[in-house]
Amino acid sequence: MAQILLIDDDEMLRDTLRQMLELDGHAVTEAADGEQGLALFRSRAGRFDAVITDILMPGIDGTRVIVELHRSHPQLPVIAISGGRRVLSPQFNLETAALAGASCQLSKPFSRHDLQSALTQALAASHR
Repeated sequence: MAQILLIDDDEMLRDTLRQMLELDGHAVTEAADGEQGLALFRSRAGRFDAVITDILMPGIDGTRVIVELHRSHPQLPVIAISGGRRVLSPQFNLETAALAGASCQLSKPFSRHDLQSALTQALAASHR
């Protein structure tokens, strides 16, 4: 299946998503923030089939991650996820992610089926 880079600062959510993805046969590499995620991607460029990134993270946020990845690898599927914060709705964050180049967007909380569908859609679009 796919090699996926998963970037999220919430360790429990990252663990849950990794388990969901591994159940479907995907290999998952985890990063706790945008800086670590970009470093991992650069050190293994070409080895990831897709990236799943949270939007709101300390330091380098997901929107910047998407912009950086889209700039260097425009065909790379990137799935943006967000639960929003007090002032910012998940929808605002996800619309911003789409403008930055995200292939798909998921609002937290989402189901395993939602994740599977988004990943299938993103991977299919990258092979067109």
